[in-house]
Amino acid sequence: MLTWPPSGAAYAAHVLLLTDRRPRPRTWPGEAWRLAVTMLAGVVSFGFSMDTESQYPHPPGDDIYGPDFGLMLLSWPILLLRRRFPLPVAVLLALFTCVSAGAGPAAAVALLSLSTHRRPLPIAVASVVSLASSYAFERIRPTQVEPMPMPLTLVFTAALIAVVVAIGYAIGSRRELMASLRARAEMSDREQSARVDQARATERSRIAREMHDVVAHRMSIVAMHSGALAYREDLSPAETRAAAEVIRDNAHQALSELRQALGVLRDTGTADDGAPEPPQPTLAGLSALVETEEAAGARITAHLDAPIQAMPDALSRNAFRIVQEALTNARKHAPGQPVDLRISGRAGDWLDIEARNPAATATAAAPRGDAGPEAPALPASGLGLLGLTERAIIAGGQLSFGRDRAGDFVVRARLPWHP
Repeated sequence: MLTWPPSGAAYAAHVLLLTDRRPRPRTWPGEAWRLAVTMLAGVVSFGFSMDTESQYPHPPGDDIYGPDFGLMLLSWPILLLRRRFPLPVAVLLALFTCVSAGAGPAAAVALLSLSTHRRPLPIAVASVVSLASSYAFERIRPTQVEPMPMPLTLVFTAALIAVVVAIGYAIGSRRELMASLRARAEMSDREQSARVDQARATERSRIAREMHDVVAHRMSIVAMHSGALAYREDLSPAETRAAAEVIRDNAHQALSELRQALGVLRDTGTADDGAPEPPQPTLAGLSALVETEEAAGARITAHLDAPIQAMPDALSRNAFRIVQEALTNARKHAPGQPVDLRISGRAGDWLDIEARNPAATATAAAPRGDAGPEAPALPASGLGLLGLTERAIIAGGQLSFGRDRAGDFVVRARLPWHP
């Protein structure tokens, strides 16, 4: 490994023996057509040089075409190594062009491939060698009776080399941009997945706390009545039977609710600050929820077709959470739009919940009294609805949300209503 700054000899060796330890993955179809185009261009260049130089006399026994043809053939397999050894291949093929016109296209492809790495010093080394080789070719194998003036040869060759290097830089920049976009997309997917997992875990933890409160309440009733049966000897048979029925009913309800959560819920370790939590809301507080939302500027039309008084507590809590999140979502992302809320169902069937609101418009998206464009838009993450989807699945139901064909945003939930 080189230390920085390196010694002169070590740095020179690093430049001359530069290799790409992590070449781009090779795609053989792409490699095949590049090699085919290079071979065709090489044959055309070789034939053109033969046709041009045949018009001028050469010393007897001077075979100018054999080395040219041989180096052209040799340049093609060497070109396949350009990804692993970009600088050595570019320099070697540039030296071939001192005497071989057929190796010129392969040398140009090697220089272009080196330029895609966008490392100035190796590109400068290969460009200088290519410029010197082109000048040497004009002196060793002139294509005219009088060789081209050296300044003209250098300017013309330098222009061609600059075009090749510029194309290579553009290709390299595009590759780097695409790699950066792919990396950002992958990172965004991982972050979104983490947020979704966190939302689901948070919702599960919330359900677990609700189950704890409900079960603790029911078990306290069971303990109280069982204690009365154990220590009260003056109870009449009717009172004893009533206490036993209370114990049976509460134990049955507690077991039913635990059956929905055991084996599915896991405590995420959310810190408990020790403060007493308020009673978990149910659909009995639907009117208060609607009034609160309307006081915040919402326009809600509620249609209730379900006997909420006879609804099990677990179902009522889940339904309230879904309605609450649906109204919150509409208020955040479509403020000022009317919301149509429908709740229907019967015991022994399903409880259906639907909240529908028109999608937000540019005018409606801005809060009242705001200029609109200056108002910061709330992020439409949808994590609350994803958490409620988890809640609905755990309860044995389902929840879906999104735009329908009419363009409205709709939240639909269906929960089983066990009698």
